Amino acid sequence: MTNKDFFQALDELEKQKGIKKEFFIETLETALVAAYKKNFAESKAVEVRLNPEKNTIKVYAYKTVREVVEDPDKEISLEEAKLIKKSYKEGDKVAEEITPKDFGRIAAGTAKQVVTQKLREVERAAAYGELEEKVDTLMHGIIRRQENDAYYLELANTQIEGVLMPVDQIENEKYIINDRLRVYVKKLRETARGVQAIVSRTNPGFVRKLFENEVPEISSGLVTIKNIVREAGYRTKMAIHSDDPQIDPLGACVGNKGTRVNAVVAELGGEKVDIIIWSDDPFEYIARALSPATVLSVEIDELNKSARVIVPDDKLSLAIGKSGQNVRLAAKLTGWKIDVKSESKAQAEELATPKVEEEVVSLDDIDDIFGSVDFE
Repeated sequence: MTNKDFFQALDELEKQKGIKKEFFIETLETALVAAYKKNFAESKAVEVRLNPEKNTIKVYAYKTVREVVEDPDKEISLEEAKLIKKSYKEGDKVAEEITPKDFGRIAAGTAKQVVTQKLREVERAAAYGELEEKVDTLMHGIIRRQENDAYYLELANTQIEGVLMPVDQIENEKYIINDRLRVYVKKLRETARGVQAIVSRTNPGFVRKLFENEVPEISSGLVTIKNIVREAGYRTKMAIHSDDPQIDPLGACVGNKGTRVNAVVAELGGEKVDIIIWSDDPFEYIARALSPATVLSVEIDELNKSARVIVPDDKLSLAIGKSGQNVRLAAKLTGWKIDVKSESKAQAEELATPKVEEEVVSLDDIDDIFGSVDFE
């Protein structure tokens, strides 16, 4: 390869990949210094200079001008330097071209390695930048392979691989190779294989983004999702709010004849979704959070941020939920510890609690007490 061919290759690379050749020049010059020293067992200080305008690749040995020379390979006396050029002074560099005849071949081989590495870096950076905008969004992917319990997806319109770890898989879902899947992008990570996207179907963000896609009032900001908690595959509780009194946030999320919420539930494979109107009144918010159960009363202990909730006897199991799921999610949604009791049990406990009799002191008693005190 001639020097001209070498620089034409860089030009072609610029056209194909859109990467300026100047991007490679500095890295190539550093790499070619190492290649020169390796091939010619050279210990002296050298520089490689690439000149795209003149199509030249030249190697220079240089010495630093010193009053006293300690290392002849890297230093030259001021007296000797002035014989070359009278204007030299201490600290200047005196360069001498030492380009070997076959250095073009060495340069071509080195350039191939450098360019390949740089291209990988550029493509990786571009891919990372492209997908960085996709974090906290929904994407479609095709399951391409399974390794242990993790599934690897080809994400649509990207060169990035998505990874669905066991913790991000819905327990009762089955995943099959070549299945198309909608996923939530949690984060990115760098690996030896390149950039990967960690995706999820269990993250609460997955449900939030589904509602944003289905409900224009949420995507526009007219309805706000205050909080969302989830036990994937079983139940989600979502608290919503609107500052606009003209908007019915619950109706917006449910949609005409339930079309909007049903579309979300279908994507979740039938997972129950409780949509709750948020309130800054903890009594009201806690009562709503236990939906679909009916609540009779709420007592709160602000110091311990705990609440005692009374429900009808026939609604106790509904309020608590299977394995305590409903009350557990309600507690997470509201941030309050919640103790649910049936109406009959609460009444029984109240009757069983002994009442403390208060001692009453009459005015006559006070007169008797203070009348017997000698203040002198």
